[in-house]
Parts: sequence; C-alpha cells; structure tokens
Amino acid sequence: MLVRLSSYLLRPLVGIPLIAVGVSLVELFVANRKYGIFTGGFGQSSAVDTPAELVVFLVGFILAHVAVALVAWKISSRLARPSGAQSAVLHFAFLYGGVGILVLSLRYQLHSYFSDAVSFALLKQLGGGSATDALLFAKNEIMLGLAAFAVFLLTWWLLAKVLRRLLPEQRVISRSRPAWSLVGAVWIAFASAVLVLPRIGGDGPRGLERIIGWQGASDLLALATDFDRDGYGLAGRSIDPAPFDSARHPLALDIPGNGVDEDGYGGDLALVPVPRPLSQTLLGRGSPHLVIVVMESTRSDVLGKRIDGKLVAPNLARVVREGSAIAPAYSHVGFTTASLKSLFAGSLIVPPGSPSLFRELDASGYEIGVFSGQPEDFGGISEAVGMREAADRFVDAETLKDQRAFSFAAQGSLLVDEGIVLDRFEEALGDPAVWTTPQFVYLNFQTPHFPYDHEAVPHRFAHPPLERAEIAAGKRAELERTYWNAVAHSDAALGRLIAMLERVGEWEQTVLIVTGDHGEALFEDGFLGHGHVINDRQNATFLASNRPLDSVRAPISLSDYRAIILRTLGASVPEQDRFEPFMHIGPLERPTAIGLADRNLGVISLRLDSGKACITRKGRCADYRSLGGPELAAFNALVARWGSERWEARLRERAASEASSHRLR
Repeated sequence: MLVRLSSYLLRPLVGIPLIAVGVSLVELFVANRKYGIFTGGFGQSSAVDTPAELVVFLVGFILAHVAVALVAWKISSRLARPSGAQSAVLHFAFLYGGVGILVLSLRYQLHSYFSDAVSFALLKQLGGGSATDALLFAKNEIMLGLAAFAVFLLTWWLLAKVLRRLLPEQRVISRSRPAWSLVGAVWIAFASAVLVLPRIGGDGPRGLERIIGWQGASDLLALATDFDRDGYGLAGRSIDPAPFDSARHPLALDIPGNGVDEDGYGGDLALVPVPRPLSQTLLGRGSPHLVIVVMESTRSDVLGKRIDGKLVAPNLARVVREGSAIAPAYSHVGFTTASLKSLFAGSLIVPPGSPSLFRELDASGYEIGVFSGQPEDFGGISEAVGMREAADRFVDAETLKDQRAFSFAAQGSLLVDEGIVLDRFEEALGDPAVWTTPQFVYLNFQTPHFPYDHEAVPHRFAHPPLERAEIAAGKRAELERTYWNAVAHSDAALGRLIAMLERVGEWEQTVLIVTGDHGEALFEDGFLGHGHVINDRQNATFLASNRPLDSVRAPISLSDYRAIILRTLGASVPEQDRFEPFMHIGPLERPTAIGLADRNLGVISLRLDSGKACITRKGRCADYRSLGGPELAAFNALVARWGSERWEARLRERAASEASSHRLR
C-alpha cells in the first residue's frame, strides 16, 4: 500500500505541482509572518493590501515560482535519466523543495540576527575590517549550517538509492519534461515582469522584494544592466536614474552647488556645518587621574534597570548618585571598533595620527594603562588612537589569549573575563605609590557581548543562562535575563574597581567615566545584536561619571566624549555648537543606511538602496518620496548631514595624507 501510494505521488503530473504549490505556500506564509507583506508593520514601509497591489504581487509571485520550478524540473529530469520519472520527482522534491526551504530558513534566521541591511562590507566591518575574523567569529553557526547541508545531501542520495530498489521499473521520462522553448518563454516573461512591475509603483513590487526567486532574478538583472558600472542597473531595489552616468546613483557623492542631485535624495547638496575635531589639548599639572570603563554592548536602559526588584547595576547607580549620567549617547555605527575610535579621538572618522585622549594625556605627563578583555589591535583600534604607542602598561585579550573564555582563537572572537583583567590591573596599580604620577587607565569589560555567558559568570538573574546554541527569538524572555545577567557581572567588576581605588586612597582624585560602546537588540524588533539597524536599542548607550556633567545635554554622540572628558579633567576646551548624533550602517562613503537623532522626531533612518524612511518614535516606515512637511524636511536634513560629513572626511583624509607625505620628506 505504501509503495503504491509513493508510486502515485511520484508521478510527475501529481508530484511536481504538489511540491511547487507546497513550497510556494510555505514561502508566502513565512515571508508574511516575518515581513508583514500583507499587514505592514514597523520596518516594513508598505503593505500589499489593495486589489491592484495584490494582482501585481500575485503575477510576480507566480512567475517567479513557475520560472524557477521549470529549471529545477529540467535539472531533475537530467539527474534521473538512468532511473526514470519517479526518481526525477524525488530529485525535484530535494532540488526545488528541499533547497528552497533550506534557503528560506537560512534567510529567515539571518534576518532574525541581523537585517536585510547586511552586506559583505558590513560583515567585514563587524569583523573589525577583516572578513576572515567575521567568519571565524560565526564559525559555530557556519559549521552547523554546513553540517545540516551535508545531512540534507546524504538524505537525498540515500532516498534516491532506496527508490531505485523499491521501484526498479520506473516510468520513462518523456513528454512530462518541459520543452526548452517553454522554459525560455516563461523566463522572458519573468524577466520582463522584474523590469516592468517596479515602474508601475504601489506596494506590490515592494512585497515581491521579500520573495527569494524574484529578488535573485532582480539582483542578476541589475548586475547585467549596470552599464556604467556604478553598482545600479535597470532592475533591483533601486533603479539607476542615469544608467549611462556613473556619477549619478543613490550612493553617489553629491557635489554641492552644481545644480545636479547626484544621489537622488534631498536635491543638490547644500553643505551644512558638521562637528570639527579638537586639536591636541594638553593638561596642566595637578590634573586628576582618569579611569575609563567601557562595558561592551551595554544599552542605555541599564540606568535604573531592575529584575525581580533588584538593580542590575548597583555599582553604576552609585557612580551616577555621586556624579551624573547622560542618556542616550549614540554610537555612530553601532559596532565596537569604530565606536572606540570615535570615543577616544572625538570624531566620526579617525585618520591615522589623529589627536586622541591617549596621545594628549601621554604628552601631558600621564602614565597610560590599558587593561582590556578584548584584543585592542582588532580593527585597527590601537593604531588609530595611539593606544599601544602611548601605553606604559598594555594588557589585552591577545596578551591573555591562554585565559580566554571561549575556545575561539580568531582575534575578533577573543574574550577574557573581567576578573582576570582586574587581577592584572591590581598587580600593576595596587601600590598607592604608583598613583603619585597622574594615571590614565582604560578598562574594557567584555561579558555583555554575544553570547552573554561563560563559565566565570554567576547566575544572578538567569537560572541558568541560555547557552549559545539555545539563543533564539522564541526564547526572548530567557535571553533578556541572560543578557542582563552578563551586564550585572560587568557591574560587579566595576564595584571591585571602585573598591580598589578607595583602598589606594585615589577615589576622590579620580575622574571615572563609565560607558557602553553601543547598544544591543534582544529580538524586540525581530533582530539580535548590534550594528545592522539604526535605532535606540542598537545604537544608544549611556555616559556616566562620578563627577557632575552639568553642561552636557542628551542626546550626545560617542565622538562628543573626548571634549567632555577633557573639560572634566580641567582642560580649556572651546565650546562647540550642538549637533544631532549622526549614524550610519556600513562605510561612510557607501552606507546601506544613514540616521540621525532628530530633536523632534527621535531616531530617523533612511535606507539608501530602497528609499525606506523610518521614524522609530512613531514606529512606522514610508517611502522617502511619499514624505512631506516636517518629516521630509527632517530626512532632507539627514541627507545634507551625510553629504557634508563625507566632504569633511575627504578633506581630513587628504590633509592627513599630505601631512604624512611632508613628514616622510
């Protein structure tokens, strides 16, 4: 009976339509649940919810699946030539059905951890400029995926062998195979739809961007029609308005005052003021000690955060009581390497040799100590801000590699527990006599970084914490407890640091700065981590000090810290105009998205490839070209800020290059 049923279902005229329809329905269900194709929602600027939009969407959706299915059936028929039609249906089930579901699952998981703003350039930046390190950090997940794919292939091969034994006399593959002329005609219709439907307008084409077959064909056609090689063609998420002019596209450098809108946003660029970095500022004799503690991936809502009625960070709360706190403080990019460069150098872009806290405090007679649970050479942090060259004592995760919390040895994966870092700090600075010379100490506590737990972390709020393999959107409540448990561990280390400063009698003579380097999303919007969506959760952190910061008003940027710290130490720093914090995903020259902490609207962001404009405070997105009034003005101001920051960065890099060439002469 089972063999007879299997034989019936494996007939091409039965099995092929069943598999194709099944895969189509699964993709439709998953895409709507994840992206709200038909319902909309935050992060989705459109919804396919009118009859005309539904018709456009269904035409594109059906063409995409039929076109891909026909090619898969041709390949399956070729694979099954030695066997017969039933084997071809089995191959189709794995090739079209299995691979389709596998790709859909991987895409869904990727967008759960990141977003569709992820690109190779961004992954490389998340790896501190090293694509290899980025891949090595995710090697557990990559190996798991490869293992799953190997099991998939093995199952395919075994079932094909079993089928040949169960059905030794299979139907011969004949007219059930589609003719190449039919395949070609369907693909011509599909390609025409990819080129034409987005020009009709409406939300139907936007919904089709979430369909894998459609998006893949769209990307290929965009590449094929990129005649001027500027990265944009006649298809894709963004259609090139000038296909034969490489100077005009969504990421083009807008030349101010030439009457041409090269990037397609905000009209011709009119330069606006941007923050200018401080020149090197020296401190006089008698300045207090400086201790900076960076708590990795610690969100702005750590201030006053309670779980089970208990403060997550009581030692941080003590610092705030004795001094002050500023929140939100925004990371420009939402990941560590660039955040620390901005923090210490006081600028969005940090060319080699830029003034920094390390260089100017070293020149002011301070002894410099670095005690870090991460590798400070990772992503060029140390080189950019002069950390290693200025340090009298330098201990980081590379130095302490044999005491790392995890087995990973890739530079971007090293993490050393706060307790070990503080042991080295106390060995070096536990003698009160050392403090007769002004000290600048930088400590980095890494435990709040993904995966938020290791063997040295007590179970304060998570009983027990989630293991790395268990972290998933469905366990968000347990994940939050695991994350805050990690933050509490770093806060306990902060308490130990304060106790040591009191023990050596230097607490009153020390300016303590505590901050995060960026925030962290915990699946609140479907995403985990940082650096891939511009919003308060991923970009916003806090600035706390045991001294008053009365003149500082939120929101601020990490690049504001250097001036704030120098003033707190007593340096004469000229006042600057206040600037709204600017943020970007990917390199400043070619970002996927840009954002601003607008005074009236809160955090706004613009996807430069799709034109999606999001206002997080309102929890909605819209197409940039549909905006009007104050909202359009705010997004045009964002575009002007981006263009002006790019021009300023180019001028600074050119000046740094010329200065370097002059020194070499």
